[in-house]
Amino acid sequence: MSPTPITEVVAAVLTQPDGRVLLAQRPPGKVYAGHWEFPGGKVEPGEALEAALARELHEELGIVVSRTCRWITRVFEYPHATVRLNFFRAFEWQGVPHPHEGQIFSWQLPDAVEVTPLLPANFPILKALSLPPVLGITHAESLGTDTFLARLDVALANGLRLIQLRDKTLPEDARLQLARETVRRAHLHGARVLVNGSPALARAAGADGVHLDSNAAAQLKERPACDWVGVSCHDAAELAHAAAIEADFALLSPVLPTLTHPGAATLGWDTFSTLAAASPIPVYGLGGLERDDVALAQSHGAHGVALLRGAWT
Repeated sequence: MSPTPITEVVAAVLTQPDGRVLLAQRPPGKVYAGHWEFPGGKVEPGEALEAALARELHEELGIVVSRTCRWITRVFEYPHATVRLNFFRAFEWQGVPHPHEGQIFSWQLPDAVEVTPLLPANFPILKALSLPPVLGITHAESLGTDTFLARLDVALANGLRLIQLRDKTLPEDARLQLARETVRRAHLHGARVLVNGSPALARAAGADGVHLDSNAAAQLKERPACDWVGVSCHDAAELAHAAAIEADFALLSPVLPTLTHPGAATLGWDTFSTLAAASPIPVYGLGGLERDDVALAQSHGAHGVALLRGAWT
């Protein structure tokens, strides 16, 4: 049998400052008429993805995008076709979106979508979009638990909404106690906590999910039974495996030189961009980055940045 041809499609995640994204309802006469999806369309033969995106948004919405970023790429098999969805995030545009093709539009919060039915391919996309742009990685081992918890409170008050509890060298009892207290404080602010370790430890802590280092992830053939799963990755093979076990996101490192490993090899932005663009799951940049680097990281395909020391200063 010959391989099924893949239709290249671009899709835009237009994002308001409050986090709402634009969904469009497919008009009558089209496949999946009445279903909601992200605006976009087919890429013409020989057309660059960015050019296709700009054309589709102008034709469909009447806007001119001024800042778009590659995000993720997912292949989805519909009964009528196999499509490669090249997702871009758009944060700035000129004009007010209005229907040029008879569509109905709606701005929706990714974790509280009220329109239905959704196009099947968009369920994991909306879950991914509920991830914040900054992820904080704990290091209570070096700060001291009391100092860390005080800084955690400040970070949460300042908007931190995703935390990986690491601190692997702490005694198991102390680590579980720290995890439970971190979860308690985070949940007061609506923040999520993932424990770097076993799913059993994450469940014992009442955490929202588990984070796996690359070695732990390599031992798995399927997703752990947790609401949220993150994976640490360093190359294309590890990213592909993270996606294969249906992780929700990956940390890709090291992007730039770090104080702790000044001579270590780094990915650099060019390699990071290539890997992130091909990934079907969101990728956070880690290593040598600061909180102010979110827009820079997103311009290279990252969902956001993961910070160790920078999250707590």
